[in-house]
Amino acid sequence: MNIDETHIAIMKLLRDGRRSFKKIAEELSITENTVRARVRRLQDEGVLDVTGLVNPESLRGHRVVIVGMNISHVNLVDKGEEISRLKGVVSVSVVTGRYDLIVQVLFKEGYGLLEFYTEELSKVKDIQSVETFVVYKGYNLKVPYLL
Repeated sequence: MNIDETHIAIMKLLRDGRRSFKKIAEELSITENTVRARVRRLQDEGVLDVTGLVNPESLRGHRVVIVGMNISHVNLVDKGEEISRLKGVVSVSVVTGRYDLIVQVLFKEGYGLLEFYTEELSKVKDIQSVETFVVYKGYNLKVPYLL
């Protein structure tokens, strides 16, 4: 898909996911139907999701943890996809540097790091090592609520 400046402008305005297509159209001097069609195409192509995000710090008992993982002798893309389906996983990224994967996980009371490692991550083969980073204070950190 060819992403042009109009697509970018629409996506910027949709940072407020409740903003109406009519208001977006007015701000960009295009028709509401153009906005609607472009958003639908961005969604169909997997470029854009309009979703509600929460600040985990505002939810009592919730915490975000970042886990750096090294994987032994496997396809990192397939392994990342497998890990992305585990309970609490917000995102998985294949990265350069000291880790192969960076995993962002949302926890709540009754489902924390111990449960994630013993009930979820233990199902995944070929994990060589993990290092956990507990987020005590995040800035601009909002995640989908998926627990």
